[in-house]
Formats: sequence, structure tokens, C-alpha cells
Amino acid sequence: MPSHPEPSLEAGLSAVKQGDFQSAIATLEAVVAGVGNSNALLQAQIGLVVAYAKSGNIPKAIALCETLTQSQNPQVKQWADRTLEQLTLPRKGSETLTTDVTGFVPFEQDKGTRGQRHKGIGELGEERPLISPLQPPPPAIRENPRPLTIHWRQATRAKTWQPLQQQNLLPFRLLIAGTFIALFWVMRELLVLVMRFINDILVKLPYLEPIQVLYANPTSLLLLVLFILIGLSPWLLDRTLTVFYGRRELEQNTLDQYSKETVRVLQRFCQQRGWQLPKLGVLPLAVPLALTYGNLPRTARIVVSQGLLEQLADDEIATIYASQLGHIAHWDFIVMSLVLLVTIPVYKVYEQFSQWGDSTTARSWRTVATIMASLTYGVWCLLSGTSLWLSQLRQYYSDRLAVEMTGNPNGLVRALLKIAIGIAGDIQRQEQTSRQLESLNIIMPVGYQQSIGLGGIAPHTTFESFLMWDYLNPYRWWFVINNTHPLMGDRLQRLLSIARYWHLETELNLETQQPLLVKRQSFLFQIAPFLGILVGVVLAFVIWFVWQIAYALKFLNLKWIYDDWSFVMGCMLIGFSIGTLIRINAFFPEIKITTAQSDDRLLNLLSNPAALPSDSMSVRLVGKLLGRRGTTNSLGQDFILQSSTALVKLHYIWWLGQQVNPQDLIGRQITVTGWLRRGATPWIDIQSLQTQNGKTIYSPHPIWSTVLAVAAEAWGAYILLKG
Repeated sequence: MPSHPEPSLEAGLSAVKQGDFQSAIATLEAVVAGVGNSNALLQAQIGLVVAYAKSGNIPKAIALCETLTQSQNPQVKQWADRTLEQLTLPRKGSETLTTDVTGFVPFEQDKGTRGQRHKGIGELGEERPLISPLQPPPPAIRENPRPLTIHWRQATRAKTWQPLQQQNLLPFRLLIAGTFIALFWVMRELLVLVMRFINDILVKLPYLEPIQVLYANPTSLLLLVLFILIGLSPWLLDRTLTVFYGRRELEQNTLDQYSKETVRVLQRFCQQRGWQLPKLGVLPLAVPLALTYGNLPRTARIVVSQGLLEQLADDEIATIYASQLGHIAHWDFIVMSLVLLVTIPVYKVYEQFSQWGDSTTARSWRTVATIMASLTYGVWCLLSGTSLWLSQLRQYYSDRLAVEMTGNPNGLVRALLKIAIGIAGDIQRQEQTSRQLESLNIIMPVGYQQSIGLGGIAPHTTFESFLMWDYLNPYRWWFVINNTHPLMGDRLQRLLSIARYWHLETELNLETQQPLLVKRQSFLFQIAPFLGILVGVVLAFVIWFVWQIAYALKFLNLKWIYDDWSFVMGCMLIGFSIGTLIRINAFFPEIKITTAQSDDRLLNLLSNPAALPSDSMSVRLVGKLLGRRGTTNSLGQDFILQSSTALVKLHYIWWLGQQVNPQDLIGRQITVTGWLRRGATPWIDIQSLQTQNGKTIYSPHPIWSTVLAVAAEAWGAYILLKG
């Protein structure tokens, strides 16, 4: 997004004046998303109201006008009040919209109630308009007008709808099978590693012998155990969720009190498929979530939280239950049940090590507990990571089936957004990410990581502006590889495209636009370490090819190339090191306090659809530090900044010699200085945390990146020189 929006603003207002409203809308929406100057922002918003109204999109004009009615500037507020009155006034069927070059659509009012219409929306007649979109607002305006409450359009659902085109499920089935294979392979490698480690220790200890059974191949036994777990997964997960999460049965009459439509959807769909109704359960959690598990449709369970039943409307609850039925219909819930059954016990072991570390007073034992907790958390992440792609893709398929069942894509859009808002609200209330939320994240309809940003900014800006990155940025797919859930903007855009296919008004305005122009150089800097690995592979091939020629000519014989292909790894490490060193300066530019962006620019920075993590926006933000305390946060995985306008994930790296731990600042007002990165999940790489009394904690990301690069370079050189 250009840093100086004035030319685009002028172009957009000029298009309004010339009657080219589609071009005006595209240009002014981009200005609103990225402009930092409050005067220019108001002009763009006023121009958008005109363009929306003139192009016949009255709902969008009304929604934006309602935002402007909350402006602190009296002229803007008065103009918006009058315009809103005109836009919401019923028109006679015989009336037509006339156009003039100034950008005003005169809505004739009922002469019985009002004798003449108001001047407004940029009309240039004998009476001077309050504010024209073709002239700047008064210079006294200093704050961007933002809604204080979330505006839901309550877009309608389809009464009758056409069936959607059939999808080829073969790639999805292959992904389900691939996920099971990946989980099995990771578990096997971890098991072999543990078995060898135990025997290696026994060999080195006196008077002890290695256990011969630990040298056996565990493949067959592990496969048998996994299939047994799949067969028992409904009952084992029932017990697990009851003991650790407080699960209880949910009767149909109780569900009927929250959502009558949900009961009808469940009964109708199961009757069509010849299924028994899934067993229903509820978790006593305030955070909204839903999950489905089992091994067959007749043993399937659908469990939701109390927070979901209380925070969503009748039709929205029905769409979530319908999406859970989609997981059963597509059979992906079988493998995800196995993943959940494997990962929850590992997470509970991590919790036990964390509690041990927090309760022990001996420093040595606390260190041991911290190391064990960190290793266990890493194993949990590794096991959960085997299902990342399935966890993402299955949401698209279940969303589609839910919409086909209910005819309510707008209801599902609202439901997903409200879940994100509820998750962010729960994090703010508890001032941390709850362990229940993190441990069940892989199977929830909305991920807690994406909810931190989206749900946190919901009361302060429009969903459209924040979600533009998710469906417009051409490089967005590279940043979702390690995410548990698909990009929310892309997901909602697909639902809204179904609504447009059925000729429905849409809850959000997420329409396909021309691809954004993003600097290729920024993306190359972002992937420089990985490009370095590829260059290292090419270099290894060149070395091998040169050796082949030299050997054929009897000029040189490097026997280590022939005997040991580890030199390829050495070249890859050197390439990674060079790529990391090239990226450091661009990734961690010097932060000048005078130019660092502050809180009032945070929303605009997060809403820039052209930003990449490598753009490294320097920020200095004030807010409350949230996160878990104790050993459970020893890796710094749960640090969040709660500013006045948003929640932002923080990345902290420990450094030698610092007496203060960031956990000591949780719940306190702090100033964060660092680099804001806009990816699938926005985050800040911390440079420093400063308290109100001047105490400062540093997080040396550039230093650790340099250490990593030098270590990789040294290791790669050692491999090559060792031969």
C-alpha cells in the first residue's frame, strides 16, 4: 500500500465526480485500508458513501454512514446523520435515482412528511453542503472515526437454493490417509529414539545390560496400537474430556432451548443418511468452541462449549453443528480423533512437568522440570503438526456442506467471527491463553492464534479492512503452511461467494479485486534462508559434477565425495547461513524512537494487505502484557500485548545476564519496542520491554539470528573439511 495516499484519494474522488463508481469504490477502499492521515481517511469514507449509494449498494452506504455518525467532529456527525436519514428513508417503487457530476444521489422524500430534501452527500447546489467529499474536512479533526460496537448487517439466508457443484473428494481422502501415515511415522521415530536412548544409557552404566526388546522394530506393534486406539477413540475421548475438561451430556431439549433449528438440522441430515443422531455433549467453558470425534457415524460425538451456546444466535449455532456433521460425512473426524487422543496425554504430561517446576524449591530440580516441560511441549507440537494440512483443508469442506444443509452462508460467517471474538475476549478476561484452549486448538472450528488479531480488533475497525490481507496478498499461502487453520479472510470469501451465487446480500464485503502489487524483493528477503538451502543443494551438485569430470580425467580423486554424501548437508548449512545473513539487515532495521509507529497507527498497519513480515515495521506500543506464568511459559509461547485497539502476539528471546523475566511483567502496563510483522498471524519481534518505572528487558533477535547463521556456517564448513 502506498505510504502517501493523497494521489489515490484524488483519483478516487475524481472517479466519483465523473460517475465511474466501481473504480471509485476500488480506489477509495484501498485508501481507507491504508491511509494514516485522518483528514484523508474521512474524505475517502465520505466518498465511499457517495459511491456506494450511487451504484445502488445501499446496505454498504448505510453501514459506513453509521460509522461516521460516531465521529468526534460535529460537522461530520451532522452530515452523516442527515445522509443516514436519507439512505434509510423508504422510496416509492416509481422513483428513480438521478445522477449529477458532483456525486450526489437525490433520494426524493415523501412530500407528506417532508416538503424538501436535504442537501448532502456532496451535492453542490445553491445551498452549501455541510461537507463535500471533494473538499477536505476541517483541520480540527485528529482522530479516525471508528465504531465502538460491532455492527452486524444480519444479512438474510436463502429460502430456496440451488445445489452446489459436486467436488472431487479423492485428494481430500488421500490427505486423510497421508495424515495418518505422517502421525504413525513421527510416533515411530520418536519411539525408536527413546528406545535407543535408554539402551545407550544402560550400556554406559556399570553392572547393567541393555534391554534386548528395545532393539526390536516397533512398526507392527505401533500400527496395532494405533488401530486399537481408533477403535476405542469414542469412549476413550469421552473419558478424557470428562476427567480433564468437565464434559457432560447435552440433552436435545436443552439444546432446543438455545437453538431449535439445530435439532431440526441434526434430525433431518441424519435421517437422510440413515444415521443415528450423534451423542451430544457440552463443556463448561466460557470460550466458544466445538469439536467432533469418533470412528463411525453411529459412534460420533459432537461437543460444544457453554460459551458457544450463549454467545451465538439460533441460526448461527445451527451452522456450527452442521459443519461438525460435515466432518462426520467426510470421515476426516476419524484421524483427527486419533490425533486428539494422542496429543492430549502428551499435553497433560507437559502440564505435570510445569506444575512440578513451579512447586519445587530446589533450583536444580526446577531446571530439570523446565527442560522436561519444554521437551514435552516440543513433542506435543510435533505430533499436532502432522495434521496441520488436514486441519486446514477440512474446514473448507465442512463449511461448504454446512451451507448446503442450512442455506445460510451469512449465518456461518457471523458464527465464525463471533467465535473469534469470543476466543479473544476469553484471553483478555483470563489475561492468558488457557490450557484448554491450546490443547484443543487443532480440532476447533477457529484457531486461537488467528483469533488473537481478528477478535481483538473487532470493536475498533471493520472486518473487511483487517481481512483484506487474507485474500488479496499474493504471497499469503507461504505464511499459512505452519498454521492450524485456514486464513479466515479466504475462508469467509468462499462462503460469501456462495451467498452471491444464491443472489443473497452478503454479511461482509469481501469481493475479488485486482491482485495487489507487492514488492518481490520483500518476499525474496523473507525466504532468503530457504533459498540459501536450495542454492546449497545446487552447489553440492556442482561439486559432485566437477569431481566426476576431474576423476574421469584422472586429475583429482576426492574419495570422501564418493564414500559419504554428507557433504550435501554441509552445502545446505552454508547456504542457509548465507541466506540468513543476507536477511538480517532487512529483517531487523535500526529502530529510531522518533519514527517508530505508535498505537494510533496500529490498525492501519495491521490492515495493509500488501505488507509482508520482512517489511519490518518499527513500532513502539503501550499496553498490558498478557500471558501464562511459570514453567508452562518457559519457551515464551504465550506473550500477548493488549493495546487500546488490538491484541498482538509477541515473540521474545531470552538473553544472558538479565535479572528480570518478562513473566514478572504480566498484568502490568508496558511499552513494547520492536518490529511488527504482518503474516497469517500478526506478531511483534520484541527489541525491548519497558515498565513505567523505567526497568527494561531486551530481546536480542538480531544477535541470535547472527549466532544461528555463524553456527550453521561453521558446522557446514566442518562437514566439508572433515571429508
